Amino acid sequence: MSQFGVAEPVLRITPIRGIDLAVWEWPGEDPPLLFAHATGFHARCWDAVIRRLPGRRAIAVDLRGHGRSAKPDPPYPWRAFGQDLAEIAALLDVRSAVGIGHSMGGHSIVSSAVLRPETYAALYLIDPTIFPAQRYGSAPFDSSFILRRRRYWSSPAEMFENFSGRSPFAQWQPEVLRDYCEFGLLPAGAEFELACPPLVEASIYPLSVAPESNLHGELETLAQPVVVVRGGIPWTPEKFNLNSSPTDPELASFFPNGRDVPLPGRSHFIPMEIPEWVAGEIEQLIAEPRRR
Repeated sequence: MSQFGVAEPVLRITPIRGIDLAVWEWPGEDPPLLFAHATGFHARCWDAVIRRLPGRRAIAVDLRGHGRSAKPDPPYPWRAFGQDLAEIAALLDVRSAVGIGHSMGGHSIVSSAVLRPETYAALYLIDPTIFPAQRYGSAPFDSSFILRRRRYWSSPAEMFENFSGRSPFAQWQPEVLRDYCEFGLLPAGAEFELACPPLVEASIYPLSVAPESNLHGELETLAQPVVVVRGGIPWTPEKFNLNSSPTDPELASFFPNGRDVPLPGRSHFIPMEIPEWVAGEIEQLIAEPRRR
């Protein structure tokens, strides 16, 4: 039991579409909360938010290639992440949930909602990687620098100490960085290895702008309330900056019931910087139908 009174999650390794996916579930009251993480991250990056939602049933998935889920060889088409989430929701009979996604996880939540709309009563998208429509089909991002990431560490503690003074991690809440390091490494003999291998992470970014990743033509089919939170650092095509917002500034307007929440001064890593604010916003979204 954490200091916030939240029980530890149960880990279930679930075969989905030919690979094993790790699904973490915290017991609690409905409506369920279904969380999806960013590229290169993992399900337990949501712990700081979930700790501030005691008593809620929460489900967080290590997307394929990440965390404790299987890591097939690339490519990793973006629609596959949404298909996996939809299959998991069907297997667990998740209905009328609040879908919460950050970055690639936001794209995945929307993609899964298109495939299985009954999963969600509302969507909460934090700087989702859904670009303006004209960006799709253009030149892919150069993510080759990801291949130079340090892959092996002596311990999660060494990783934490190495990252804690560096951008963007210096702006994160320390508890989030500890979770990121603790669950972002897997035992590898006498060392620990990144749970999302650099080759996997680097292969994902270029496909973010593939034509088949464009969800714009399907957004109008989602009638649920949708909140789009956007970071305040603008995206520029000249530089691949992971701190900047990849979200179409007009994204909320394409949903029938969308609401735009810009956060000037915040980077792309909103759940890592202000998890208490994110948890409060989720609680408000859960309460909204009761006020109608």
